[in-house]
Amino acid sequence: MRFGIMIVPEDRWQTARLKWRQAEQMGFDHAWTYDHLNWRAFRAKEWFTLVPTLTAAAVETERIGLGVLVASPNLRHPVHLAKDVAAIDDISDGRLILGLGAGAAGFDSTMTRRTPWSRSERTERFAEYVELTDQLLTQPVTTFDGRYYLANEVHSYPLCRQQPRVPFAIAASGPRGMRVVARHASYWVTTGEPNQFASAPYEQALPVLRRQVEALEKACVEIGRDPSTVSRLLVTGPTVGGVLDSPAAFFDAAGRFAEAGITDFVVQWPRPDEPFQGKVEVLEKIAEDLDRHRIT
Repeated sequence: MRFGIMIVPEDRWQTARLKWRQAEQMGFDHAWTYDHLNWRAFRAKEWFTLVPTLTAAAVETERIGLGVLVASPNLRHPVHLAKDVAAIDDISDGRLILGLGAGAAGFDSTMTRRTPWSRSERTERFAEYVELTDQLLTQPVTTFDGRYYLANEVHSYPLCRQQPRVPFAIAASGPRGMRVVARHASYWVTTGEPNQFASAPYEQALPVLRRQVEALEKACVEIGRDPSTVSRLLVTGPTVGGVLDSPAAFFDAAGRFAEAGITDFVVQWPRPDEPFQGKVEVLEKIAEDLDRHRIT
């Protein structure tokens, strides 16, 4: 099991930098942030965007993997995303993980367009979005003429520090999304029950996770890919709760998730109020024992 931490981009940098440094010092394998313009309960609060946040985090840290969960078609064209990704991967000396998802019908989908895309259109756009992003990050020059996206002789210099490109962490739950994961992803990402934002005890998520892992493995087999080459990353907090109640709960959850096929276990940085209310002191206690439970 590998362990990660999600840091909500709500703090001014003098405070936020301490969290990113502390995440590395605690021994977490990777640290992540969200990619939204506004998000749920944080809409009227301070909120900073992905690119400057991860750029600054790359400068403040040396070892820890850095990622976004998740970039989506809601916010930017693949050409703009790919240029930013290559830059952050260079600044971080090859530590970036690019999380990608289809997006949802939240604030991001309504602030810059009159009519939000339907779920079906988001799914179709996403497959093309990932395909073009992959090409932009692996080819010096890309021309692409798709149903939704166009790239005309886009020169990608430099390419990623990591070769052939940064690893993709792709969020998916349905059959079409799982096929995208099987084709392109180093990590499959889940938050448990899809289309839900209500935290429940972590034990309740296990049947859902097992079914999703089976669907992932089936999608891999169908295209001739070894399912073991895809890591399985669970983000707790939005739907999977109770994991930061105590160190005992954390490691019990980690063991149960591992048995269900999860390889990477991500928790939210505890906040003083909801969402993700908790105690940093519990996180610090957990960090003291991470090495004993880590499997690389």
